[in-house]
Amino acid sequence: MSAAPQSAPTPMMAQYIEIKAANPDCLLFYRMGDFYELFFDDAEEASRALGITLTKRGKHLGEDIPMCGVPIHAADDYLQKLIALGHRIAVCEQLEDPAEARKRGSKSVVRRDVVRLVTPGTITEEALLQPGRGNHLAALTRLGGKGRNAEFALAWTDLSTGTFLLSATTAERMEADLAAIEPSEVIVADPLYRDEAFAPLFRRLGRRARPEPQPLFDAATAASRIAAFFEVGALDGFGDFSRAELSAAAALIAYLGKTQLAARPALRRPERRLAGETMEIDPATRASLELQRSVHGGRKGSLLSVIDRTRSGVGGRLLASRLSSPLTDPRAIGERQASVSHFVEAAGLREEIRRRLGAVPDIERALSRLALDRGGPRDLLAIRAGLEGAAEIAGILGADLPAELAGCTDALRALPGELTETLRMMLGEEAPLLKRDGGFVREGAIRELDEARTLREDARRFVAELQGRLVEETGIRALKIKHNNVLGFFVEMNETHGKALMAGEGSHQFIHRQTLASAMRFTTRELAELQERIVNSGEDALRIELRVFDELSAAAVRQAEALQAASSALGAIDVAASLAELAVSQDWSRPRVDDSLAFRIDGGRHPVVEAALAEAQGHSFVANDCDLSPPGRQADAGAIWLVTGPNMGGKSTFLRQNALIAILAQIGAYVPARSAHIGVVDRLFSRVGASDELAEGRSTFMVEMVETAAILNQSGERALVVLDEIGRGTATYDGLSIAFAAVEHLHEVNRCRSLFATHFHEMTALSDRLERLSNVTMRVKEWRGDVVFLHEVGPGAADRSYGIQVAKLAGLPKSVVMRAKAVLAELERHDQRDSRGMFLDDLPLFSAAVRRAEEAETRAEPDPVAELLRGIDPDRLTPREALDALYALKSALAER
Repeated sequence: MSAAPQSAPTPMMAQYIEIKAANPDCLLFYRMGDFYELFFDDAEEASRALGITLTKRGKHLGEDIPMCGVPIHAADDYLQKLIALGHRIAVCEQLEDPAEARKRGSKSVVRRDVVRLVTPGTITEEALLQPGRGNHLAALTRLGGKGRNAEFALAWTDLSTGTFLLSATTAERMEADLAAIEPSEVIVADPLYRDEAFAPLFRRLGRRARPEPQPLFDAATAASRIAAFFEVGALDGFGDFSRAELSAAAALIAYLGKTQLAARPALRRPERRLAGETMEIDPATRASLELQRSVHGGRKGSLLSVIDRTRSGVGGRLLASRLSSPLTDPRAIGERQASVSHFVEAAGLREEIRRRLGAVPDIERALSRLALDRGGPRDLLAIRAGLEGAAEIAGILGADLPAELAGCTDALRALPGELTETLRMMLGEEAPLLKRDGGFVREGAIRELDEARTLREDARRFVAELQGRLVEETGIRALKIKHNNVLGFFVEMNETHGKALMAGEGSHQFIHRQTLASAMRFTTRELAELQERIVNSGEDALRIELRVFDELSAAAVRQAEALQAASSALGAIDVAASLAELAVSQDWSRPRVDDSLAFRIDGGRHPVVEAALAEAQGHSFVANDCDLSPPGRQADAGAIWLVTGPNMGGKSTFLRQNALIAILAQIGAYVPARSAHIGVVDRLFSRVGASDELAEGRSTFMVEMVETAAILNQSGERALVVLDEIGRGTATYDGLSIAFAAVEHLHEVNRCRSLFATHFHEMTALSDRLERLSNVTMRVKEWRGDVVFLHEVGPGAADRSYGIQVAKLAGLPKSVVMRAKAVLAELERHDQRDSRGMFLDDLPLFSAAVRRAEEAETRAEPDPVAELLRGIDPDRLTPREALDALYALKSALAER
């Protein structure tokens, strides 16, 4: 924005400048009538971001003031765009009626102030959120100095649902933990944010990372601040938290207070996540396996998109959360599996539960909006429908349930019945989006409201009834009750009757208002009272409804804990039923998960590739086995499979599918395999596919080496490591040496279960030296220079890569393919250890080599099948001739 003004700005602009100065890092949405206006730099930034017209309003310091605006009714759409770009918005509302401001003087400005800061991690509006995806705000703290050995912790919440979680972390695990949370916004103490050691992390987070003053993270006052927020005397009943965890939690609460101002979020009590409770998956592995989004950045093509059959928003969010953090406790995994099995075996129950879940609104998000005073009548209707639906689902589930489902049923049955009855009694069947529109309280619920509505809607009838009584009492047939904007309602009659009334005749006390040439006008006390009631009836009706709304909202918020527990229960039921539906429809099986080091998969399939094949081509997926269990009598170290075979043979698919099966097994789902026995995987590493980080100054090979280093330094015996083509990004002998040493390290030091795919066929000799290493290969068939990929994994080693055949399939020019074959033949003829490529000087030039190859192909014997096909004219064949031709083709093919 421009520098401080040198001449007095208008009162309105002075108010804007003052409010903007208090919110310098936000775009200020300044309410003016039916628009939010932006000025100065904010206007220019918003105009570019939103594609709206930039105009001007007056002058400041002698220059035009840039301005743009968005209508109030469409503000959510514009907020969504700005939030997606990482902007923060300060919403400045009018806090008084303009008529009140005018009473203070003609130049008085309507009182305005910021009522809320909208940031990527604090949005709750339904239009700005995806139903099946959480929106997390995280706080990252560090205690104990600047060293990487300091104490680190994370706190995170989804303001739209009230979840509140804490976890200790480390400098090495920090990025992986953040990747699991996938926050929309991360607040960080300013000293940590400025620490060069963590600069790469915060660069990768980009606008999502936000520095905040260190006092926000003050550990000394953290416990008292948290206790004050939850209105408890001490945190003893909450659990045992570290100082760093309390610091992060208090910072998160303070930041919510800073952005939500007077509103108090309905946060759940903080829950601690212990290290080791979930499978550690680093960001590179998440990207490689496309767990929640594909390599293109969208949801389509990800594992989540294939397995998500949930029917509710809370179920979709819970499934995504479980997929991001698979469990490592076999008992807890077994409880989830038991819930899925219950629905697998009870098809009718599963279908009915899923049908009813589809009709249950999102209770926890509706509750959150009400708690923040951003809710509307539809949120109350959502809670009522959710309460009713939850009671029905609890009744349908019945008794004799697995532990998880039994706990869910208990939570549903614990819902407050009096709240359901109150909402049912007070609310109508339909409601407007905004409470200010009224009309949501049920007719008959409040007598005073019914009278106000009746008076407002039947004013004409009430006036007619009063007119009838006045005519009857006065005997003046010409008496009429009329209305105009000056007098309001009045009684009109001719002059003769009017003078008689003024002389005191008649039983009613008529008060003279106006005399015209041909008529006289009066009012009565009853008419004046009726007029006042009619004029005020609309305001009265809305006032009553707003009071009812506040009372019902408060009643719902008081039951927040029970409502949130019930919502979580509905989510768990939805996930179990949806995974059962997936298992039945896709023929998936229940895996055995235990504390062993087993990893045995019979007939495993890649769920995403299989779904894509079924949808696009109708082809079936070729299933493959995998056994990385400790071989023979050994029980303390897993096996390594060295996978060789051509490109396009299916190596990468095979590698990824086994990692995905492990993840699915440990979230409690069935898996795409005939059977599976998986000993718990505590850390999963997948390095499949090439990428670079040019912004970080790292080449593809450097990124590969950094990720490989992390794997070799961090993998233990319970890890599962999936590596593809390590060492291919550098010179042949360098790469082979690195790959060779990496496999030996995995075998001798890490001792973990591993799949290692390579084109270095020399490495297959390691099976003679490393007892837990086995060679497997992707099977292919060759026919007349072409290759057929069978996508089958079998024992043995490939002796060729078939790269030229793949290049031919990819559409390389025929001349290039021929030249490549000639070069390959010469390479294979020479001793590569001594030639260092100098023998290429003996090869003919490209054009000569191609000409020779073409001449050789011309001299080759003709293909009998091709000759037969060339001699057939399909348009002239009789049915008998066509059948004879088919037999001839079949005979020629058999002789080839």
